[in-house]
Amino acid sequence: MKKLLLLITILFFSGFLQAQTWVTQNTGFASASRGLIDIKIVDANTVWALAYDGTAAATTVQEFTKTVNGGTTWTPGTINVGNTTNLITNISPVSATTAWVGSVNSTAGLGGVFKTSDGGLTWVAQNATAYTGAGAYFDSVHFFDANNGLTIGDPVGGEFEVYKTTDGGTTWTQVPGTSLPNPLTNEASYTGGYAYSGTTLWFTTSSGRLYKTPDMGTTWTVSQAPLTDFGGAAQSGAVDFSSPANGCLLKTVGTTISFYTTSDGGNTWSAATTFAGGYNRLLSYIPGTNTIVATGQNATAPSVPGSSYSTNNGTSFTTIDTGTQRGYNTFLNPTTGWSAGFNTSSTVGGIFKFSGNLANETFTKENGFKLFPNPTNGEVSINSMDDAFSLKVIDITGKVLLEKTFSGIENSISISSLSSGVYFFKLTNSENKSQTIKILKN
Repeated sequence: MKKLLLLITILFFSGFLQAQTWVTQNTGFASASRGLIDIKIVDANTVWALAYDGTAAATTVQEFTKTVNGGTTWTPGTINVGNTTNLITNISPVSATTAWVGSVNSTAGLGGVFKTSDGGLTWVAQNATAYTGAGAYFDSVHFFDANNGLTIGDPVGGEFEVYKTTDGGTTWTQVPGTSLPNPLTNEASYTGGYAYSGTTLWFTTSSGRLYKTPDMGTTWTVSQAPLTDFGGAAQSGAVDFSSPANGCLLKTVGTTISFYTTSDGGNTWSAATTFAGGYNRLLSYIPGTNTIVATGQNATAPSVPGSSYSTNNGTSFTTIDTGTQRGYNTFLNPTTGWSAGFNTSSTVGGIFKFSGNLANETFTKENGFKLFPNPTNGEVSINSMDDAFSLKVIDITGKVLLEKTFSGIENSISISSLSSGVYFFKLTNSENKSQTIKILKN
């Protein structure tokens, strides 16, 4: 009876499998060859993206584009920061109307953060007294929600220059040097060089290290990643996290690409393996899962044009397409994601929306769990491909709140005693293979 039920379960989920593909959408930029250096998804309808000049001239561009209808239409705009030579480091939106960008002069340094509250029509400087001293260099801004955010800058006076706000940027407080591990000699951060999951954020450095805060910038630790520089000419790296604990890293040295994973938030990393994805412009997790999407943009190896995905945390990859330039990619969930391209005119191209469902592909022997409903009011049903497995319920700080073992392929657990918020269910099967799924508790 158990085998029959398992077969029925497999057939039920396989019936939902779809072809994975990308659909071209039009970013709307007036100039052709605009690429996208940053894409941030607020929800299934609202997405902001930051432009760069993809021509050989590579002139400074202060432009963004935004959709409020899932990409059916995109509306471009200009980011006025008072100096047309300044680089826009990254964009961090929290709604269709509110977003922040970082700005820095690539030769003079300095820089700061700018906020829009009207959907990008106007931009207002915040934290004007920061990043104005000798040697200051602004790198990144990130907001966890409408109130809590932080900025990251290169070391000044022997400490990284980091500020945090709890009121949407009206006031900012510098994180004291005693809360930040000391930088190494000549160590610096990178513009837009960070990853995040929940209230946890990591920023990368030129010494191959990861600075990590689990609490939106209050406390910090640092760890050495398995490379010497995240953005150097001889060696570089790309990193992403699906939860505060689970992440992956690509190291590129010449044409050699090495792949690593972590299950402790970047404190330690697995032994290097050969990257099986084929495309290494960027790796992006589907949040709360072991599914990774890899995209490639360059015309020559090791980052050839195309895309692929893995449902087993990078052990193997399945090709989505080849031959089309696909840059920066990011996903909201298994059915909603975008990848960067280049427009040929104001009405043709520039960005691709994913079409398919990667969640159903994860229901395999390696990653055989399905949780529902999600969001939940308290009761969570668990379907498993394995009749013996364990569960850890983890909050956004990485603390384990519940642990339990199960038998049988259909089970449930109540989290009604937990507060409303985001939790991560880490499920481990009898072969010691784990899958982490994000659950929203109403």
